[in-house]
Amino acid sequence: MAGTPLTELNKPLGQGLTASKGKPWGRWIAFGFAGLVGLVWVSILLLVAIRRDPDGGEPMATARIEQRAAPASALPSGLPVASQTDPAATARPQSSARQLESEAGVTVVRPGSDVPGAIVITIPDNAATVKLATAPDSRLVERSRFGLLPKIGLDGATPAQVYARPAGPPPAGKVNGRVAILVGGLGISPTGTSDAIAKLPGQVSLAFAPYGAELDRTVQRARGEGHEVFLQLPMEPFDYPDSDPGPHTLLTGPKSADNVERLHWALGRFTGYVGIVNFLGGRLTSDETALTPILRELAGRGLMVVDDGSSARSLLASSAARAQIPALKIDRVVDNVARPEAIDKELAAIEAMARDQGVAVISASALPVSIERIARWVQTLEAKGIVLVPISAARGLRSPKTTGSLR
Repeated sequence: MAGTPLTELNKPLGQGLTASKGKPWGRWIAFGFAGLVGLVWVSILLLVAIRRDPDGGEPMATARIEQRAAPASALPSGLPVASQTDPAATARPQSSARQLESEAGVTVVRPGSDVPGAIVITIPDNAATVKLATAPDSRLVERSRFGLLPKIGLDGATPAQVYARPAGPPPAGKVNGRVAILVGGLGISPTGTSDAIAKLPGQVSLAFAPYGAELDRTVQRARGEGHEVFLQLPMEPFDYPDSDPGPHTLLTGPKSADNVERLHWALGRFTGYVGIVNFLGGRLTSDETALTPILRELAGRGLMVVDDGSSARSLLASSAARAQIPALKIDRVVDNVARPEAIDKELAAIEAMARDQGVAVISASALPVSIERIARWVQTLEAKGIVLVPISAARGLRSPKTTGSLR
């Protein structure tokens, strides 16, 4: 059908169309944008591959790894053991890994050589890892109009036993003495209280006044950091009311008839305390008649009694001991003069006391300078062979008859 004109029905598709020329720089922009997007995706993939978390979000802990000679108790009998008196010999391997495996009848396939000695992984010690008993313990509380009051459980458990800081592992090396520290006046100043909880190690016992807001929450935070706690009872000093410990002070004379009710008010302010410690109270602690009903009440509630050592005429610790109450008297107050050099001098004297009599019990107020000097000082004790213990443990190191001697 040569010569037949092409129509819409027999014209080949796409023939005779005029190509759209467009502008060439538009195509280059499109290509450039596509390349930039591709480069961004490649960079992201490389970053993920390089920085991929091998732990997959699992919790991690950092441990210090030491290499030590295997202890003699870990070696099979008959193998040579290096002399403990020879440092060079101690540093040498005690036996090869293959020797140990042969003795134990174990076959190990390894690509490398013998393992020299023992590899010890040491998790950094943290006072916060010591867990105190949960408070309040339902066995040890009774409800009252003043709140939860401590009591002795039906099974004989007492707050003095249950709420005390647990004994840690025995100290390594020679012990040249022990020191127990009680820091009081907490719960009133938020800053001083927070500093004492955070900066002082858990072995330091803390005493809270029955005043201040959110005492229960603050006390539980302190216990969560490993500090055992005590309740400070306001007691009448010799110059009362010129020196006034605060509301609900325990008094002598005719007004002492209301002391048990005042005592219940203080005991109900928070829970989880090991015992009580006097706040001031020179006059009351020297008056056995006024002390007797208070101590009788404390004995029935299973609490420890601590005499803060502020009055030479105090009968608090001796009277409590006669009433079969676990009691302890502070040897020395280290911040009567609240200056750094004076506190440092007192702390140095405490070291000598701990060496001489085996244990020294000290107290301080929650002053910034006191917290700072004590926090520095306790870091030096381990190197001196002096062990820091809580107040509840110090009582067990004392003779029941002689305040300053060991059992």
